[in-house]
Amino acid sequence: MPSLLRLCLPLLLALPLVACDEAPRFTQAEPGEARAGGDTTVNRGDRGAYQMPSANLTPARRLDFNVGNSFFRSPWVIAPSTTTARDGLGPLFNTSACVSCHIRDGRGHPPEHDDPNAVSMLVRLSIPDQPEYAKLIERMGVVPEPVYGTQLQDMAIPGVAPEGKVRVDYEPLTVTFKDGTAVELRKPILQITRLGYGPMHPDTRFSARVAPPMIGLGLLEAIPEEAILANADPDDRNGDGIRGRPNRVWDDAENRTVLGRFGWKAGQPNINQQNVHALSGDMGLTSTLRPFDDCTAAQVDCLAAPNGNGEDGEQEVSDNILRLITYYTRNLAVPARKDVDSPEVLAGKNLFYQAGCQGCHTPKFVTSANAAEPELASQTIWPYSDLLLHDMGPGLADQRSEFAASGQDWRTPPLWGIGKNQVVSGHTQFLHDGRARNLLEAVLWHGGEAQAARQRVLTFDATQRSALLAFLNSL
Repeated sequence: MPSLLRLCLPLLLALPLVACDEAPRFTQAEPGEARAGGDTTVNRGDRGAYQMPSANLTPARRLDFNVGNSFFRSPWVIAPSTTTARDGLGPLFNTSACVSCHIRDGRGHPPEHDDPNAVSMLVRLSIPDQPEYAKLIERMGVVPEPVYGTQLQDMAIPGVAPEGKVRVDYEPLTVTFKDGTAVELRKPILQITRLGYGPMHPDTRFSARVAPPMIGLGLLEAIPEEAILANADPDDRNGDGIRGRPNRVWDDAENRTVLGRFGWKAGQPNINQQNVHALSGDMGLTSTLRPFDDCTAAQVDCLAAPNGNGEDGEQEVSDNILRLITYYTRNLAVPARKDVDSPEVLAGKNLFYQAGCQGCHTPKFVTSANAAEPELASQTIWPYSDLLLHDMGPGLADQRSEFAASGQDWRTPPLWGIGKNQVVSGHTQFLHDGRARNLLEAVLWHGGEAQAARQRVLTFDATQRSALLAFLNSL
C-alpha cells in the first residue's frame, strides 16, 4: 500500500476531516477520542490522575483493586519478620516498594547529580550475544553479566554488599530549528561506581531505564495480537521508512516464545510476568514463576541470606498476593483528555500527522472481546502506540539487545496521559533514561526511523511548535 494511502485510510473512516493531500486535516475532535481508555476512562486531572481504578469497575470488584494497591504501595521488609505477608526483601534490591519507583503510579526519573541512589531508575546489564548462549538468549533475551547478572542492584540487606552505585552526568548537545531557535539537549554519561563484587566483564552493555507510568496496562494487554502485527512492516514494503517489528519473547508460564508487549524494548509478554520480574529484580522477592533470589554464583553472602518463604514452601510473594498486584496494575485507568476541541490542540494534531508521528504512535485500537477482565473488553482506546520495535538511531541507542530487539530498537511508548506527567510525577523528564527534560527535547532525540519526522518538526516555527506541544499535552 502506498505510504500516502496508509497514512490516510484509517482516518477516512473516522470523520471529521477536510482533505487528505499530504496528511489528514482535523477540524474538530474525533468521536470518542477524549475518552482515551473507552469506558474505563476516569475524569481526573490532579496528582491522583494515574491512581484510579477503571471507571466501569463495580464497587465489589474494586475491593481486590484496593487490596492490590496496598501491596503495591507498602514496603516489604527483611526476613525473618513478624510481618510474614511482606517479608523477604532482598538480599539484593533497588527499592522496598513498587510505589518508590512508580510514584503515584507515574513515571520515574534519573538521579540528581549529587544523589548516589538511583531510586526510580535502574540499570540493565548484559554481555554480547554468542552462539553458545543461544538457549539462554531464547529464555532470557540476553546473556547476563557473569558476576552481576542482568540488573545492577544498588541496595542490599545487612551482611550483603550492594552491587554498586549509579551516577549520571550529561554532555550538552545543541539542535537548531529552521527559524534559528536553538535547543540544548543533554546526552547522559552513565557511571557505575563502588562495585561490590569486583570488576565487570570488559564488554558489559549498560542500559539505564526509568520506571514507566502504570496507566492503561490492562488495555494494552487486551489489544488483539493480530491488530498489533497488522501494523508491522519489517521490510518497509510501503516505502515510508518505518519498519515496525514485533519482539518475540519467552513466556515463563506457557514455556514458549510469544509476542512481547511490555517494557522499554517489549521484553515481557504480559502484565503478570512483568510484575514477577520486577518483584524479583527490583525487590529480590521470589514467586512461583521465579522461585529464586537474584544472586549469581559469585555472590556467596547473597545466596546464604535468609528468605521469607513459608514453612509450607510458599514463596515470598504468594500466588494470591501476585494475583492482587496483577489485578491492580491491570485496572489502573487512563485519565480523560482535555481540550480536544481547542483550535490550538487541533492545529497541533494536524502537525503531528503532517510530521508523520502517527506512523509509529498509532492512535487507536479496539480491545479484544475476551480480555482478561470484562471491563477491558471491546473498548475503543487511544494509546498512541503500535507496541512495536523501531530503530531509533544511534543517538538513543544503548547497544544492548533484548530478544529480537537490537541495541538501537525501542518499543513505541504510549502517549496517553503524558500531559499530566508534571502534576502526577512532579517533573517532565521523558524517554527511557529520562534524558529529555520536556516533550520538545524528547521529540528532538528521535532518529533512525523517526528521523524524517524529526526533520519536519525542525521546520516548525514557534507558533507551530507551541501547537504541537499543546496537542501532546492534551493527551
